[in-house]
Amino acid sequence: MEEETNWLTASEQRAWRAFVGVHQKLPRALAHKLQVAGNLSSADYLVLMALTDAPHGRRHFQELAQAVDWERSRMSHHLSRMNKRGLVTREDCPKDARGVHVMVTPAGRAAVEEAAPGHVATVRRLVIDPLSPEELDMLTRLCEGILGRLEAGPP
Repeated sequence: MEEETNWLTASEQRAWRAFVGVHQKLPRALAHKLQVAGNLSSADYLVLMALTDAPHGRRHFQELAQAVDWERSRMSHHLSRMNKRGLVTREDCPKDARGVHVMVTPAGRAAVEEAAPGHVATVRRLVIDPLSPEELDMLTRLCEGILGRLEAGPP
């Protein structure tokens, strides 16, 4: 039996369309700044941040894929491209014969360190600074709530 559609009210639709607009335009603005500042894609930056946040700039392949929420094949292909550019290296995992560690290279660390100030400045200008402390707290609660439902799995 098919459920009847519970259409969005005018105010719900306005909120949803604003959210979708931010979802579409903010990544493009951030990606542009990363490309200009450090010749990095958003995906490169995401991987490099996950690696530089880890002890010794190294993570197990599966842990890295989980940290950036990517499928194994996407991670593998992207790491191959980053490896060719000298941003990351791979080495066999001594504890897991089939496992691989991914490490940020000095060039990768330099690229993320070069791009980070411009990235943070863009995040501040577009998202953080225009909000009052109360609005920032509300944004945090809203996004954490949505993320919690998304991470809980399919409906």
